[in-house]
Amino acid sequence: MSSKTGPGGHDALNDERTAGETRLNDSVEAYQAAVDDFDRECARVLGVNETDLRCLEILLREVEESSPTDLSDRLGLTTGSVTTMLDRLERAGYLTRAAHPTDRRKSVVRATPRAATRAHELIGPLVDGARSEVLAHFGPEQLDVITDFLDRARDLTRHHIERLRTTEPTRTRTGSTTARG
Repeated sequence: MSSKTGPGGHDALNDERTAGETRLNDSVEAYQAAVDDFDRECARVLGVNETDLRCLEILLREVEESSPTDLSDRLGLTTGSVTTMLDRLERAGYLTRAAHPTDRRKSVVRATPRAATRAHELIGPLVDGARSEVLAHFGPEQLDVITDFLDRARDLTRHHIERLRTTEPTRTRTGSTTARG
């Protein structure tokens, strides 16, 4: 592939790539903002906060059941904060806690059928729309490229989440800090 060089040795292919990266960055940021807004509205409709919603998402889509300690690690919260969150979600009827089957010192947390039904009511129309209005416009090879991009972006983001979790919080003028959870 040859490079088109413009006046002053300017590389047109580099300009095109930079413009493409800028458009992609803008689209990813706008998409992320839309997802954040959607999550906020789902949390509002469910009567929970966004961290509670993320906990339910983990239980409904990723692990089916978990220990409070594992949820603490996944969410980057203190165990005390997780206990308070689990109390709220249990009162709302969105999860149950039971004794671990082999270790009575531990407990197992599961989402309830009510949580699954409510989540499906809220998210189902978006998933259906994604199939008909978005995915239908791309061929299998294009979907593979998009999936690869998203997987790589997710892995990079997770790496930087861990980096931020080890970063000291910023102190405010009053000397207080923003605590985890």
